[in-house]
Amino acid sequence: MAQGELKSSVLNRKRNPKSPVASRSSKKQKIAEHRKSLPIASEEERLIEAVQKNDILIIVGETGSGKTTQLPQFLFNAGFCREGKMVGITQPRRIAALTIAKRVAEECDVPLGQKVGYSVRFDDTTSSSTRLKYMTDGFLLREALVDRLLSRYSVIIIDEAHERTVHTDVLLALLKKVQRERSEIGGVLRGCQGRKVSPLKLIIMSASLDARVFCDYYGGAKDFHVEGRQFDVDIFYTVHPQTDYVDAALNTIFQIHSEEEEGDILVFLTGQEEIESVERLVQEKLKHLPEDERKLLPLAIFSALPSEQQMRVFAPAPIGFRKVVLATNIAETSITIPGIRYVVDSGVVKARTYDPNKGMETLDVVPVSKAQAIQRSGRAGRDGYGKSFHLYPERDFWKLEDSTKPEIKRCNLSNVILQLKALGIDDILGFDFIDKPSRYAIVKALAELHLLGALTDDCKLAKPAGEQMARLPLEPVYSRALILANQFNCLEEMLIIVAMLSARTSRNHFVSVEGDHLTYLSVYRELDEFLEERKAEKSEAKVEKIMRKWCKVNFVNSRSLKHARDIYRQIRGNVEQMGFNVSSCGNDMLEYRRCIAASFFLKAAQRQMDGTYRALESGEIVHIHPSSVLFRSKPECVIFDELMQTSQKYINNLTRIDPLWLAELAPHHYKTEE
Repeated sequence: MAQGELKSSVLNRKRNPKSPVASRSSKKQKIAEHRKSLPIASEEERLIEAVQKNDILIIVGETGSGKTTQLPQFLFNAGFCREGKMVGITQPRRIAALTIAKRVAEECDVPLGQKVGYSVRFDDTTSSSTRLKYMTDGFLLREALVDRLLSRYSVIIIDEAHERTVHTDVLLALLKKVQRERSEIGGVLRGCQGRKVSPLKLIIMSASLDARVFCDYYGGAKDFHVEGRQFDVDIFYTVHPQTDYVDAALNTIFQIHSEEEEGDILVFLTGQEEIESVERLVQEKLKHLPEDERKLLPLAIFSALPSEQQMRVFAPAPIGFRKVVLATNIAETSITIPGIRYVVDSGVVKARTYDPNKGMETLDVVPVSKAQAIQRSGRAGRDGYGKSFHLYPERDFWKLEDSTKPEIKRCNLSNVILQLKALGIDDILGFDFIDKPSRYAIVKALAELHLLGALTDDCKLAKPAGEQMARLPLEPVYSRALILANQFNCLEEMLIIVAMLSARTSRNHFVSVEGDHLTYLSVYRELDEFLEERKAEKSEAKVEKIMRKWCKVNFVNSRSLKHARDIYRQIRGNVEQMGFNVSSCGNDMLEYRRCIAASFFLKAAQRQMDGTYRALESGEIVHIHPSSVLFRSKPECVIFDELMQTSQKYINNLTRIDPLWLAELAPHHYKTEE
């Protein structure tokens, strides 16, 4: 974006003349001063009174109000955690649950995992003494499988409800049911492990929430507003539309760095590849600047990044340096990064939409909503006066949708329905969703679960297969793959593949002629052998250093591979608890490929005369993605993991199979020709 191509307007906010001033007192005193300075501090008595009087409370707390960190502490101090009860706080994203829990533990002056802890998929720091528990909304849903009344909780807070993730929407309906049941049986010893069940308090909370939707859904629930924005933010728009928002973002970063006062920069981009590309471009451009102008530190944050690397964005920049944080929409509301004074908003977000008729996802870069754009701007006003640079004209802002379409209306419902079935909810069509998905999407998901063996012919949860699949924190097709792999004696290999697919790991230089899945397996095994040879250097720090070096030499993304190894360890623990024997087929890849065919039979594609492929389940004509190792070899029949539409309809993550295996291994779906 060229200099001088910006015009300004002001996002009105109440300036706080008494913003916290760094003192030379102890860290504990600084924390106490900061807590007192938060807008929510003066509302403590009113909030507690409102919670005591109302079983359901809708809280709209503006960005910077302190609602997420302070309200749970208010509830603890008011006695809501007596008799071993907990306050549970859900977040849409794991990084938010993790970082907020660490901050609250610091404010409470306790080690993380005691009074304050967090639980997310593949990571749990809680203990028997935990009373304030931060977790993802998906984790709380899984907890309900064990304790359907959630009897350990006196209060549950659904935070960032405006994001309307599929798990949030399911929780909103489920907790309505749990609350009613707990009120009906209050005082009776019927909870998990004989706990006394008392009425449940439910708080729905967000920074940008249309409270009326939630008030109506909960039958006229009371709403409570907390002011929060402390500093003015100047809003800048481009005069003309930008044809290349990535290039415009890069130019704006360096314009801010050269012209603006101190303060860190937050840049909103659409995904990992884009972020890593801009990170490289920033580093490359810095090399050509005078040495005194190179003090810019690019840092990335996106959901697939390992937790310890995500945490780097929260640390202060070295003295004299300015951080530039390159983020997805994870940084809109879920997390707050200290020091941000400047925001660069690309104006777009990457959105997945699932078509149940075609069994296909589209991944499109789409404009953000007005609510998202406002939230992005708000990130600049947390620590002081800020500026927000939007890479689109102001007239385009007014054309944006008011809010984002709820995820439950645009995703594959099979995992959601499996969880509901496991919770004893059989009437899916009649379930009280706040926004009901289409009947067709529900019926298709039920049919898919039946084909996978999770449901019986009358749509009840199958035993034991359906119960086992519901217990694993994976998509149903992956859960089925692990169960079948146990029977095919290749569970070790399938665990690796599921972990590698979950982490979206790159796999250059390890190509298997049988396809991408076996290439992923080769990457994982090669690294294991490399580390095994260096047993003497097995300290955690040395292992990570060795692994990074190996990944660099072999052109593998070390971030994703480390994440995959973490996932592998956690899922292995899950299947071992279920009594599975983690056996290996060794080098017998024929048996493993047969297991792949038996597991993913709904994701098979056959080559056509013109070289394209037909997805057998949907009939869609598709192409092998250029990133697949089978792109040039074009085998007769393949199993794929992903069917995605971008510029074309692509299948990716493939394994070569014999087409005759489908009728042999999935006879209930593929009939043998007479």
